[in-house]
Amino acid sequence: MKTISLKKLRKAMESELNPKRYEHTLAVAYTAANLAMVHGVDTRNATIAGMLHDCAKCLPDQKLISICKKNSLDISEIELHNPSALLHAKAGSVLAHKKYGVNDEDILNAIKYHTTGRPNMSKLEKILYIADYIEPDRKHAPNLAQVRRMAYQDLDKTLLKILDDTLSYLNSTGGQIDPMTKKTYEYYNNISK
Repeated sequence: MKTISLKKLRKAMESELNPKRYEHTLAVAYTAANLAMVHGVDTRNATIAGMLHDCAKCLPDQKLISICKKNSLDISEIELHNPSALLHAKAGSVLAHKKYGVNDEDILNAIKYHTTGRPNMSKLEKILYIADYIEPDRKHAPNLAQVRRMAYQDLDKTLLKILDDTLSYLNSTGGQIDPMTKKTYEYYNNISK
């Protein structure tokens, strides 16, 4: 992979994202780098994944759908009805590769699955998923203080806790559940036994 300038990435994200999303992006990159240090993952890769995880978040829904279709990415019915919430991750992995020059498959997968997770995630994928949930500006997630403590001890237990809390919340509010999130929960729930 060619060397990606973190300074250029920061500037690009500042111009591409709205101010609130940009602040979230910086917080996720910082949190991902911290988790990477604790869990023995390359901090630069974690920072790049964090900086680019929402690079497509501010795009219009039709653009997200178009990017995914053009790049032969599957789109579920739920993703089609919630493109901003769900398809920005898939579209973001495409942009990370094509626009920002990321060739590292682990970074691209971390971006692609940071909203739903997936079975058998790499450490970097888990770190980005968790960092997005626990970053310092996040205020309204269930069991946040507990999850933040867990994140620095055990990635799998933390991931399972976040997935469980997310599914419980969506079930209690009648929210739609992406099939991959459910599949990811079942996978990690089974291996935790």
